Amino acid sequence: MALVELIMPKMGESIMEATILSWLKKPGDKIEADESVLEVATDKVDTEVPTTHGGILKEILAQKGEVVKVGKAIAIISTEGNGSDTVTNEKEESKPKVETTPKPQPEPIHSSNGSGTKQPDFKSTSRFYSPLVKNIAKEENIAVAELETIDGTGAEGRVTKKDLLSYLQNRKLIQAPQQRTSAPLVPASISAGDEIIQMDRMRKMIAERMVDSKRIAPHVTSFVEADVTDVVFWRNKMKSGFQKREGDSLTFTPIFIEALILAIKDYPMINIQVDGDKIIKKKDINIGMAVALPSGNLIVPVIRNADQYNITGLAKVVNDLAKRARENKLKPDELSGGTFTISNVGSFGNVMGTPIIMQPQVGIMAVGAIQKKPAVIETPYGDAIAIRHKMFLSHSYDHRVVDGSLGGSFVKRVAEYLEKFDISRPI
Repeated sequence: MALVELIMPKMGESIMEATILSWLKKPGDKIEADESVLEVATDKVDTEVPTTHGGILKEILAQKGEVVKVGKAIAIISTEGNGSDTVTNEKEESKPKVETTPKPQPEPIHSSNGSGTKQPDFKSTSRFYSPLVKNIAKEENIAVAELETIDGTGAEGRVTKKDLLSYLQNRKLIQAPQQRTSAPLVPASISAGDEIIQMDRMRKMIAERMVDSKRIAPHVTSFVEADVTDVVFWRNKMKSGFQKREGDSLTFTPIFIEALILAIKDYPMINIQVDGDKIIKKKDINIGMAVALPSGNLIVPVIRNADQYNITGLAKVVNDLAKRARENKLKPDELSGGTFTISNVGSFGNVMGTPIIMQPQVGIMAVGAIQKKPAVIETPYGDAIAIRHKMFLSHSYDHRVVDGSLGGSFVKRVAEYLEKFDISRPI
C-alpha cells in the first residue's frame, strides 16, 4: 500500500488559505476518488473539498476550525496500490520544486486608539485568534477587549486578517460621526418571549458588505415598465421542446440576461468600476446573478464572458450555477469578477425592488414579477385595449459615476430589447 497526502487545494487566484469547517469522513473510512471529505470556508464561499485518491482515510492532520494555507497537507490517505509506507505528495511528484517568495505582511496601519505600546495579553480570552491576527493586533497595539468587539466572518465567528484590516481602516470613519453627535446608538430592546438568533457566517458577511456598499456608493434607482408579452409567448412555445432536447429547463432568466448584455454593449460606461479617482472600463462582460439559498441567504455566482453565450448556453450555465449554489458546491472563483449583477425579485412575487450594488460594480438590475394587465396598444386600425404581460425593471446605480441620464437610458434600453423580442427565433 502507499500513503498519499491530501493537500489544501488552490481555490482561486486570491485565495491563500481556508478554514476547516467540518470533516465529512473520519479516520478509517473508505473513500472514493473525487468524493468530498471535508468542508472549508474562504472569505468568499463555503465549499466541499474532494479527495484526489481513493482508499482509506488514515489520518487527519488539520482539525475543525484550523486555518490552513493552500498547498499544506490536511490528511493522509492509504491507497491500495503497490508501494512503501512513505508518504508522498502528488504535487511534489508531478511538478518541479519552485522557490516561492514569502507573502509580505501588510504594512502597519497606525492606530489612533491611544492604547500606548502595551502588548495585548491573549491569555485573558477564550476566543480563537490566528497567529497572523495576533501579530497585526500587536503591531497596532489593539487591546484584547477592543479585538473582541470585532465581528468575525470566519468559521464560528473567527476574526480573519481581512476583518481586522477592514476594522482598522474604517475605525476613523466610524468614530468621526459618533464624536460629532451626542445621541448614543439605541440598543435593541428584548422582551420576555423574544427569540435571539445568532447570525451565521454568511449572514454576517452579507450584512457587512451591504453596509459597506451603501457607505461607499450613493445609490439612485430608475424604473421602467416593459411589455414582455412576446417573451412569454416565445418561452411558453419553446420550453417543452428545450426540456426534451437539452434535458434542462428554459426559464426567463437567460432571456433577461441576454437583453442586459445587449444593453451593456450599447452603454459600455455601465460596465465600469471605480478605483479612487479613476474609472476602470471593463473589457469583459461578467454577469452576476443573485440566487436565494435554502437558508434564506443570497449568493451571487458570476457568468464570465456572458456575451460569448447564445440563449441555449446561457440557459445551461444559469441552471448549473443556481443548482450548485443551492447545493453549496460553487468554487470561490465563481463568486468573483462580476462587472454587473441582475436580481430576479419576481421569483418572490415582488413587482419591483431597489437592490444594493455589489462592490466594486456600479450597477445592479432587479426584474419584477410578470403580471397580466390591460394596456393600450397601437394597431393598424387605431388604438385598442388588450391584455398584455408587463414587468417592472429597476436599475440601482452608483451616482458618483453614473448620472440619471445614463442610468435611466440603460434600463430603458434593456426594456426595449425585451419588447422587440423576435418570437420567430429558433433555439
